[in-house]
Amino acid sequence: MARVLLLIPTASYRAPDFMAAAAELDVDVVVGSDQRSAVESFLPGATVALPLGDPDAAADAIETFAAEWPLEAIVAVDDGGTLAAARASQRLGLPYNTVDAVAATRDKSLLRSRLAAGGVPSPPWMVAPVDADPRAVAAEAPLPCVVKPLSLSGSRGVIRADDEAGFVAAFERLRTLLSDPAVQAECLDNGDRVLIEGYIPGEEVSVEGLLTGGELEVLAIFDKPDPLVGPYFEETIYVTPSRLTPERQEEVRRTSAAAARALSLTDGPLHAELRINDEGVWPVDIAARSIGGLCSRTLQFGAGVTLEQLLLSHAVGKPEASRSRLSPASGVMMIPIPRAGRLRRVEGLALARAAPGVAGVSITIPLGHEVTPLPEGSEYLGFIFARGSDPSEVEGALRNAHELLRIDIVEEGDGTGAAIEFEGTAEARRALS
Repeated sequence: MARVLLLIPTASYRAPDFMAAAAELDVDVVVGSDQRSAVESFLPGATVALPLGDPDAAADAIETFAAEWPLEAIVAVDDGGTLAAARASQRLGLPYNTVDAVAATRDKSLLRSRLAAGGVPSPPWMVAPVDADPRAVAAEAPLPCVVKPLSLSGSRGVIRADDEAGFVAAFERLRTLLSDPAVQAECLDNGDRVLIEGYIPGEEVSVEGLLTGGELEVLAIFDKPDPLVGPYFEETIYVTPSRLTPERQEEVRRTSAAAARALSLTDGPLHAELRINDEGVWPVDIAARSIGGLCSRTLQFGAGVTLEQLLLSHAVGKPEASRSRLSPASGVMMIPIPRAGRLRRVEGLALARAAPGVAGVSITIPLGHEVTPLPEGSEYLGFIFARGSDPSEVEGALRNAHELLRIDIVEEGDGTGAAIEFEGTAEARRALS
């Protein structure tokens, strides 16, 4: 039986879906995480503790483990494990992207440099020390611009600035975020610098792909119908298939493949974020992993094959099922966090789950848990899934389900314990009463 090491940060939502896929494929899976006890609490079975925040040390531990328990493949589920997977795979002679290629996806300044060198559309950009005088940096910044950390993902710490005052405020806010020791630990060795790049206008799409021998197969293009114009870039709705014209979709495919070549990515999943405007298709970010959160549940292939099954089959060289997608249209809403505080309750779940077109609603933050919105936060409240005959129907189902929810957040430190309620439509409130 093939043995696969899954690198899963403790905070990941995706462990159960990968474990279910492994069971379907009869693949022996070992879970490597930064906190073994936390993984064992919800994933019984073989686990190994790995210092994923230190890729070299993690690779040492994986090499030691593999000496006794040989591995056929290593799969990194989230960004936090990609460098460790690349280093360990190189030492063990397993198929994977090179360390150098993966490093470029984990450092946005390297990403920008290599995309531009590869002739892929890129905005003007610069790097500044996090302790620099933001007013001096603003004088050189390509305003309007976006200020971002070099390593964090999920739009965390990403802030748009249109003028000098906005730039100074954005830079100082990012500096405060990066001063948090826990955040520094996520930044590998580049938390002392920030990236400033010209703002790219236009609509945004996401691409889910799979690389084999350097050739990219696009599995899905997701539209993002909510405008992402800043000052923060919280993603909400993903819908597929895309409503772009066939010509534009082909341009998205070509640009995604060109970006993979520029970064020398050759094997495994690829997740890309791109902006589209009159000047072309512009990569915003490229990652050597699959789509995050629970968003992969929107995709099914062949005879009900999940994305996780497809990725594990690819990793171990098993014959793969048809990659043609099932269901005419599907989508997901990542339920945003409207304000910082403590989640007290979520009402209307039964109504939302029973709404037309809705395939499921999952609240992933426990009640009583502290919640923080972007740009400092790194979580969503949960996910709404929908399927339908066309993308517009799916988008409507997601928005309707979201309006049926009432999210009750207690504001921290207000002294009264009063709840701040974020309610849906009048019809939803009547239904809840």
